[in-house]
Formats: sequence, structure tokens, C-alpha cells
Amino acid sequence: MNWLALLGLGLALGIRHATDPDHVVAVAAITARTRRWLPAAAIGAMWGLGHTLTLFVVGALIIAFNLTVPPRIGLAMEFAVALALIAVGAFNLGHRHGAAPSPAGEAPLPAGRAFGVGLVHGLAGSAAVALLVLSLIREPLWACGYLLLFGLGTLIGMVLITTGFAVPLSTASRRWPRFERAARFATGAASVAFGVWLVWRIGFVDGLFRASPHWTPH
Repeated sequence: MNWLALLGLGLALGIRHATDPDHVVAVAAITARTRRWLPAAAIGAMWGLGHTLTLFVVGALIIAFNLTVPPRIGLAMEFAVALALIAVGAFNLGHRHGAAPSPAGEAPLPAGRAFGVGLVHGLAGSAAVALLVLSLIREPLWACGYLLLFGLGTLIGMVLITTGFAVPLSTASRRWPRFERAARFATGAASVAFGVWLVWRIGFVDGLFRASPHWTPH
């Protein structure tokens, strides 16, 4: 087996993983609260750090002890993402009538909030990624190395996404002063809507709140 190629694949898949809809919606809502690309890049990095931390810790435990994740537990971890999306979106919507932003145009502690949301997203994805790794790599040390590179790829991808989102947002906000508030409202509404949809899908379609849940790791 070409281990370098496999680890490189983990890095590439991690970058692609950053583009998952729930990830993009969450960081877009958080990034909409800053006018500068450098803080936006920090938001992406903090989200990636949080995601990598829980992904590696939980995934490594699953790999090391060959744990089986019950469907209800797997769905509960994904359900936490839905609640996080609703909370992030509601914060943006509520801010419209709340305290004014700082002179730099940023809400307090956006990077810390991004880290927390990243922790939740990493928890939800850890089981699926670990099960995928186990299907490819049986050696625990190499499997954990794959997890780390996957997390690093996700971090890189999220920095690119948040920076790419912040640059046009910053330009538009300077040209049209009301654009920033509109962006916060739009991203907040999208985050709440996506979170509510996930609550319905996970809770009732996949059966988290039913007697016989069914969970497909993804």
C-alpha cells in the first residue's frame, strides 16, 4: 500500500469536507459578523481547530478500541449540529436589534464561537470518518495519522472558504453601508432554516425520536 498517497488522499478529502453545506452555512453566518479578511481567516482556522480536535479524539477512540457507534448515538451527534446551526443563525438575527458591533465591525469573540461550532461539527463527523478509515487502514497508528491530515485539510479548506466569503463582503460593506446588516440577516436566516430542516430529517425521518432509528454514517 502506498501510505503517502493514502495520507495525501486524507488531506485532499479533508479540504473537500470543508465544503459540506452544514459547514459552509455555519461559518458564513459567523463570518458575516466581520468586515476584514484576516479575522475571517482566523474564524476559519478556529473552526478547523475545533473540528479537528473532536474528530481526532473521538475518531481515534473508535479506531483504537474498534468501537461500534449505535444509531441513536450517531444521530444524536448529528442532531447537535442542527442545534448549533439554529443557535448561530438566531444570534445573527437577534443582533439586528441588539448591541452595536465594535468599530471594526465585529461581534465579540467570533473566533471563540467558531471554535465551539467546530467542536460540535467534528463530533458529528468523527464516527463516519473513523468508520471510513477503518475500511481502508487496519493499522491504528496510520489510521490516526490519516485522521490528523483529514482534519488539517478541513482546516485549510475552511480558511479558504471564510477568506473567500469575507473579501467580497468587506468590499460590498464599504460601498453599501447597509449590506453588512443584510448579509448578517440572510446568513442567519439560512443557518436557522438549515438547522430546522436537519432537526426534522434527523429527528423524524432518520428516527432519532422514534423507536427504531436508522443511521447511515456520512
